[in-house]
Amino acid sequence: MESISQARTQASTKLSDYDYDLPKELIAQHPLENRDDARLLILHRNTGDIEHRKFSDITNYLLPDDLLILNNTRVLPARIFGQKSSGASVELLFVEDLGENQWKALVKSNAKLRASDEIYIDHHAVTATLQKRHDDGSWSVVFNGKNHIKEILHRIGEPPLPPYIKRQHSDVYTPIDRERYQTVFAQKEGAIAAPTAGLHFSNTTLEKARTLGVELGFVTLHVGLGTFLPVKVEDIREHCMHKEYYECPEETYRKITSAKSQNRRIIATGSTSCRVLETIACNNKTPDTTGWTNLFIYPPYQFMHTDVLITNFHLPKTTLLILVSAFAGRKNILNAYETAKNKGYRFFSYGDCMMIV
Repeated sequence: MESISQARTQASTKLSDYDYDLPKELIAQHPLENRDDARLLILHRNTGDIEHRKFSDITNYLLPDDLLILNNTRVLPARIFGQKSSGASVELLFVEDLGENQWKALVKSNAKLRASDEIYIDHHAVTATLQKRHDDGSWSVVFNGKNHIKEILHRIGEPPLPPYIKRQHSDVYTPIDRERYQTVFAQKEGAIAAPTAGLHFSNTTLEKARTLGVELGFVTLHVGLGTFLPVKVEDIREHCMHKEYYECPEETYRKITSAKSQNRRIIATGSTSCRVLETIACNNKTPDTTGWTNLFIYPPYQFMHTDVLITNFHLPKTTLLILVSAFAGRKNILNAYETAKNKGYRFFSYGDCMMIV
């Protein structure tokens, strides 16, 4: 297997080099009964060696004085359904608050959509208007009257499960999704997708980590379009990430600087936590601990604040797969994915997990 130094000198910028085939039956459609029953693949990035464990065993790979960074974003029930005046069905996924009760939304319909179209929601009790279509295909949507979008979302919205979770129409989502498509430490609402690596942590596993002496630090990155829009250019250096809002509290920032000064490991839970850590590192001369980041991490990249990465298995040809390849080496990652496929690991949001050490 390639070493990290080899990975940096042999880094590919071709999107087609970050592709793999996945049998559909390996895409997890439902969460496991217990969060930490997921399988855990341990990838040693300097050697390429692989171990197979359960997520509840993760504390065996944590050290006293490690700093474990967790993304405490909370997923909005951001998907709602409505109709045009013609009766055509419309699905709206609200992705960004633009202020003044106007949101950016991804809108799908079996009829053509035009600016000024009215959408009838909640049995015509609520109406919304499509105002403007953006270059990325999203729409500005304004709710009419005194209806506040967040109140409507919490009343009738559904968890925005990813499109690769395919269920019968009567079972698009279940009550368990409202609990399990959310981390146990979720606090700050604003994401349109869960930070999936964090889904595996139960309160029991977190308490075991604390007892071991692991320090916890919380950041926020509201997962938005930047994380999930497809890469459409063969030269990945030409891809432009959409910005996503992040916060790093002063308390967490002090923990990060202390860990770095004492040469303690910083463990990022998920690509979102990793991107916050690396955004802060990039801003080190004038650290901005709150703002918007469009940081796109691709090989070769020198990680400054991330020593260990906990991450799910990601879709091919995505910024997420490219990020983990920058961390562990593309050949190591693709080999680990092939091993996981052969061992029957479950992939994507409700799937299994890997820890790259």
